[in-house]
Order: sequence, then structure tokens, then C-alpha cells
Amino acid sequence: MSKLDKRRALLLLNPKARRGQELIAPVVERLEGGRLSVTVETFEALPEIARDIVRLRHMADLVVVCGGDGSVSSAAMAVMESGLPMGIIPMGTANDLARTLNIPMDLLQAADVIARGQARLIDVGTVNGHAFFNVASIGLSTELAQGLDPALKKRFGRLGYALAAMKVLTRATRFHAKITEKGAAIEAETYQIAVGNGRHYGGGNVVEETAEIDDGHLDLYSLEMTNLWKLALMLRSFRSGTHGAWREVRTARCVEFNIETEKPMPVNTDGEIVTSTPAHFKVHPKAISVFAPPILSIPGRTEMFRRAIGADLALSGDHPGAGAAQ
Repeated sequence: MSKLDKRRALLLLNPKARRGQELIAPVVERLEGGRLSVTVETFEALPEIARDIVRLRHMADLVVVCGGDGSVSSAAMAVMESGLPMGIIPMGTANDLARTLNIPMDLLQAADVIARGQARLIDVGTVNGHAFFNVASIGLSTELAQGLDPALKKRFGRLGYALAAMKVLTRATRFHAKITEKGAAIEAETYQIAVGNGRHYGGGNVVEETAEIDDGHLDLYSLEMTNLWKLALMLRSFRSGTHGAWREVRTARCVEFNIETEKPMPVNTDGEIVTSTPAHFKVHPKAISVFAPPILSIPGRTEMFRRAIGADLALSGDHPGAGAAQ
């Protein structure tokens, strides 16, 4: 029998999530069939998640978050402090953390993963003390998050993102940023700076082709083209994580650094605006235990990761994409 037999699960539910509340009863039944005792707590706003975990941690042996990436990230700091393992029932639009961890999108299969009790330790990124699992960004993605109508997101899902993105692209401008790591600094004119902790973001894009959510690093990229419409040529490389090969894309791998802008700019973490620049980024290695399927061995991935670690980029060095694809 599993070590989680008869353990107490605190299940946090966002009833407004796109996949909604109608499927929660079968999920609870599935978890309890896996010998868990489930207490359901609903939340109306993301800040309530952490407060609920702090308030109810004494009556739980594990936390289950039902919702999208924003809901899961909102639980991160409280879960870290509690030391409780976390399960994920993906009810959002993109569900990128679940994708990174190979958690099934089918809700009952995701519940089975939790009931089986196999967990892995993953990294957590923070920006100004706010946690994120996938990506934190400044620029285009933040403008997209601000411009996305919640009703449009709920009704059309990923299509809603695409419609909002077209509107953002037509009016986007570059901004000046200073990135500092270990006392060395570079300055850039950029449309977007993205900082990845995990592997997937934006509904299946890849942060960097060797990125993993337990590699102990943050992967940064900066879009420094003069013509934003060149993004259309880069779309395939964003899906594979090879966008760093383009001359106009600056990349770096770090554990802690700062980003400053000429005026405060909002920072988007996993789809939610939580803070603004100046921004201090840091990775917290293997900070949370999450229920997930066994890690699949992907041929070539380990060697690729070793090569990437051996070629970590100094922010003060030459532009990393020089001489690459144009």
C-alpha cells in the first residue's frame, strides 16, 4: 500500500477556472478512492490560496491545487514554507507546469498521479519575493496579460491569447533595460525579457532547449530585433527552445541577477502581474515536492544539458547570438 494511505489532502479549487467546478466531484471521488481523505476549500482570488494553506496546513498532509498556472504559482511560497508536498489538477488554459512535469491533462488521470504518491523535487523561481514555476517576463507578455479580457480567455482559451497578441504586437515598442549579474552588467534595447524556471510556457513554447525544472538555473532571453514582425519567422524556434540561435535574441543562464528599467515596468509571472521593476530574480533549487509521473529518459537531453552548463554565458560578454541564424 502507498505511504499516502489515509493521508489528509487539502484541495484548493478555483471555481472560475476555465474547466470549472463541474468536474471536481469525480476528482474528489478518485482521490478518496486512492485512500486519501479530502477537504475542499474554494478561493475567489489568487491571494486567498496562500492564506488558505497557512490557515489549514495543520490539518493536511498534502496540498492539491485545482486551477491553472497562476493558481499553482500563487500556492508556491506557502507550500515551500509548509514543507507539504503538492499535487496539481490542471484546470487552466495553458497548464504549462503540468506539461513540464508530464502530468496528464485528463483530470481523473491527474488525480491518479497524486493518489499513487510518487513525487519529485522541483525548482522555484522568485522575482522580488514572488514565486513562479514557468516564466517571468517584462515587456510583450506583460502587455498581453494586461490586455487579455478574462471573459475572452474563458470562452476561447488559446484563441483568446492569439487575438490579444495581435493587438499587442501592433503597438509594441522597445524599452531600455540593464541586467546585472555578479557585478557585471549589460544594457539592452528590447521588446521583451523572459526568465524561465521551468521548461514550458505560453501554451507549449520551450524556455530553452536544454531547460529543466530541476536544473538549478534560470534561463533568460531578450528579444532585441529592430523589426518586431521578425517574430513570425521565429515561431518554430520558440516551440523547440532554439530561439537563442537567432542574432537578435540574447540568452543567458544564471542563478541570481537584477533587471532595471528607466521607469517601473510590470512583471508577469505565470500569467499574473505581481510586481514591477527593478526586479531581483533568484532560483531556489529543489524547493518543492510535487506529485508527478516518473521522469522519462529523452535521448540526447542529458548530453545537451551538460553542453549547455559548460557554456554558461556571462552577461557582460559578447552578444551570444552573434553569427547565428538571421
